Amino acid sequence: MNGVHDLGGMHGLGPIDAEENEPVFHHEWQRRVMALSLASGAMGKWNIDMGRHARENQPPEQYLRNSYYQTWLVGLEKMLLQAGLVTPAELASGKSAAPLPDDLSARVLRADRVVPALSRGDNFTMDDDVPALFKLGDTVRVLNNHPTGHTRAPRYARGKCGVVERDHGVFVFADENSKGQDNRVPQHIYSVNFPARELWGPGAAPNDCVLIDLWDGHLEAAD
Repeated sequence: MNGVHDLGGMHGLGPIDAEENEPVFHHEWQRRVMALSLASGAMGKWNIDMGRHARENQPPEQYLRNSYYQTWLVGLEKMLLQAGLVTPAELASGKSAAPLPDDLSARVLRADRVVPALSRGDNFTMDDDVPALFKLGDTVRVLNNHPTGHTRAPRYARGKCGVVERDHGVFVFADENSKGQDNRVPQHIYSVNFPARELWGPGAAPNDCVLIDLWDGHLEAAD
């Protein structure tokens, strides 16, 4: 979607001031939001791309006003409500009115399971033997699409041409995966090299480039 979250390549937002020796969390509530997000996701009611879309799908003024972990909290609340894991009244009160069903209780991420779960991570590679639509050295163009749902194709690259530098193999297509748990579409991911001047015009540095990882579904052969 063309939301305010897609800020890549935009001017006028000022410098990024990196904080020296920045801690992972500045406040305890941020640590709790991250923990709640991971624990809730472990129940299997949504996937990472559904969560990303929930976070990015906010009114622009709210998204820009929020801090990083406030945006995570907004997304978590949306997913909990949509999955029926909490009611609006429970969310407002901070108290559960009923226990979890047995099938979900068995998936609760208890303390002794946190380290193994985080160490294992998620696997988004797929064994499907789907043919690659492009090969190394091919010139490709990013489709100039403007989907209303989640997409991993940045807006600043749409309609632009680059060269395939690497085929990473077959992965879950994130754009489709964001639509629900049963949308694991296998596609190749490529690292595509875009000259800076292709992206930002003749004023860009002549020797600079940007490499973007894109799926088959984002690309077409350039004439």
